[in-house]
Amino acid sequence: MGGRVGGCHRREADGRGVSARASSPLPLAGGVGGGPVPASGDALAAISFPPLAPPASGRGTVVPNGSLADFIWFRTGGPAEWLVRPADIADLSEMLASLDPATPVLPVGVGSNLIVRDGGVPGIVVRLPKAMAKVSVEDGRVRAGAGAMGITVASAARDAGIAGLEFLRGIPGTVGGAVRMNAGAYGRDVSDILVEATVVTRNGAVETWPAARLGYVYRHSDLPAGAVVVEAVFSGTPGDPVTIGVEMDRIAAEREASQPLRSRTGGSTFKNPEGYKAWALIDAAGCRGLTRGDAQVSEKHCNFLLNLGSASSAEIEALGEEVRDKVKAHSGVTLEWEIQRVGVFPSRSREGLGEGVSDTCSEQALPQPLPQAGGEA
Repeated sequence: MGGRVGGCHRREADGRGVSARASSPLPLAGGVGGGPVPASGDALAAISFPPLAPPASGRGTVVPNGSLADFIWFRTGGPAEWLVRPADIADLSEMLASLDPATPVLPVGVGSNLIVRDGGVPGIVVRLPKAMAKVSVEDGRVRAGAGAMGITVASAARDAGIAGLEFLRGIPGTVGGAVRMNAGAYGRDVSDILVEATVVTRNGAVETWPAARLGYVYRHSDLPAGAVVVEAVFSGTPGDPVTIGVEMDRIAAEREASQPLRSRTGGSTFKNPEGYKAWALIDAAGCRGLTRGDAQVSEKHCNFLLNLGSASSAEIEALGEEVRDKVKAHSGVTLEWEIQRVGVFPSRSREGLGEGVSDTCSEQALPQPLPQAGGEA
């Protein structure tokens, strides 16, 4: 096995060891850092890595040029410069504490609401292991690792007779993403059920944040970029498991009937503007079924973008910008992206992209689960 970065083993794609010598970093989130934007989707493999600290615990894994398209729902985008899977909270804490403060950190769940740009993601992408996806019930509350899926949390609550968490059945993402961006569906949000969250900050500190500290508003929290949610505690009210199960089944059936769940998609693309439904604005602007390359606005639910098979991330994002332009021209309403767009473009060319597109890493660090599951809501 190769060298190690922070508290993690460093693995090479071809099995050979590589020097961990410090070098100039790539462009970072918010414009920090130096060096050119990669010239192709494979260019991260050919350029130097950012300076990283010596090894610590060595219990997790680090893969240079780690594929993100293998699991991101759109199945598109370039690689992570470093794809990290920590062994546990302590391992993650050590790794983050060892990093140069200028190195960007992007926690990623299952990529259910994420566009990864074709040039890849500079710095560190963190994926939590299965060991950090455990769910338990304690004193009438549900404790969930941040890697757990919403359906797993909802099912545990049902089995324990805890009502109020059923809506998580309609959020096909992880607890970490749901906590960060106050995910919601069917009239409820994470802010309605969260008691507290355990967070590893960018400098490696492990902190427990009460829900009030997260400063929740619609699809937003005050968690800083680079902080990683590792656990959450949720509360509900006593309920009948059968009744809870019926509601979860209703949510599942409604999603199946109204959303393109069996497609390569990224969930709800745009936030609902105050007083409007994003899907209705998109439909009224004539965008249902609109295509660009192999990217398409879903005909089933037009607040979903689809990869029909061979779309690039650039095509998907450009299609979204075209939708924004058409909605603005038709209704005067500016749609805001709900899907998180991260990484860098293969070049600095912005041809075909709207004014809302940035050519550096997104400052929003985590992809978010579906905000409005069930019907064209």
